[in-house]
Amino acid sequence: MPSGDRRQETGGRRAAPASEPEGVRLQKIIAAAGVASRRAAETLMREGRVTVNGVVVSALGARAEPETDDIRVDGRRVGRVGRRRYLLLNKPRGVMTTRDDPQRRRTVMDLLSGVRDSVYPVGRLDYDSEGLLLLTNDGDMAARLTHPRHGIERVYEARVRGVPDAQALKRLARGVVLDGRPTAPATAGLVGAGRGLHGDQGLLRIVITEGRKRQVRHMCEAIGHPVVRLRRVQIGPIKDKSLRPGQFRDLTPGEVTALRCAVALAEPSAEHDRAANAPSRKPNAAKRPKPVARSLKTGAKRRGRP
Repeated sequence: MPSGDRRQETGGRRAAPASEPEGVRLQKIIAAAGVASRRAAETLMREGRVTVNGVVVSALGARAEPETDDIRVDGRRVGRVGRRRYLLLNKPRGVMTTRDDPQRRRTVMDLLSGVRDSVYPVGRLDYDSEGLLLLTNDGDMAARLTHPRHGIERVYEARVRGVPDAQALKRLARGVVLDGRPTAPATAGLVGAGRGLHGDQGLLRIVITEGRKRQVRHMCEAIGHPVVRLRRVQIGPIKDKSLRPGQFRDLTPGEVTALRCAVALAEPSAEHDRAANAPSRKPNAAKRPKPVARSLKTGAKRRGRP
């Protein structure tokens, strides 16, 4: 009988509730194993790349038993996660935010030297954008961080062509229409101005709670001030000015707790705390491209090349 809110009554009494479906949703198992985010796992299923006990499974409602079923993605066995891992990376420009790239471009995974745990990026950060990016194998955490209902703030510094006036900034704050639907209200402020190769430029601080594709760039284009350079400087409670482009580190236990509080997620079992080995804030030096150019100087009265 189809599930729903209707209840069958017999003799004035409610019928016993239907038993819970057995097993765990397949996309949740894949995400928990650190193979991909839940959204990406659903794409893998639709593409016929997931099998359970040798049978291709594409239905998104499919369930399996992670302890006993043979679950594979692209022929590779999906194992259980031994520990949850949370990494913070300062992604340079010119790097793909994905585990692999069909065009063989450099990806964020190429920067994680020495990381044996299977982690994946949380959310998006464009190829031409830079800044902070979280990577994890905690599927529940990743799903909540990327879902708009939790309102996790992402803070960006955007260098744009021209200097937006107060009216343009109000348009950003109210939200603009992208792909036929408005963006959620944002916070936008001018924090600097200067002179670039092609004229005046402004430095904006933009705070959004959505993660739509190239959202900040499209928002700035909508008010007539295209982005010249874009950097993410904070994700929820997580920020770190000391990480250089290409460097990464584990989140501290305190930072993990802060993230869990931000998305209303219960603390994991004690095995995570033991397995995490009290991660240090000391960054890992991955292979990095050349240092980025200086950012725009703050202060609306100051002039000079950004």
